[in-house]
Amino acid sequence: MTSQLSTALRAAAAGIHPDEAAAGLIISHGTFLRREDFLCHVETAACISDGTPMAWIDWDAVIAALDGGRLPASGGEKRIVRIAASLAAGHPVSLRDAIPGIDRQSLELVTTAIRRAAGQCE
Repeated sequence: MTSQLSTALRAAAAGIHPDEAAAGLIISHGTFLRREDFLCHVETAACISDGTPMAWIDWDAVIAALDGGRLPASGGEKRIVRIAASLAAGHPVSLRDAIPGIDRQSLELVTTAIRRAAGQCE
């Protein structure tokens, strides 16, 4: 299911660099697409033109769940979600607060996401 969902998220984000970056960050992080409390905020549908499976994250609902304690997460996981929500939906995030404290692997993922949002593919 996770690889199909990843493919559908990438399909829905295709061509919109910040959306591609956010989807890639969540997919690469590897935690949230395995959690029902996150997945309940993911919508799926088939593309009307060719039937391609597509999926998108309701970032408003994810942030509300995170803030309301309905999406328990470690400090690093919260930072990843907030950065992804900022890229995809413009949710405010303080990089001053979000960047310190994330581990090396997450920092690499965030750096890659920022490059992708800027249209700089690796």
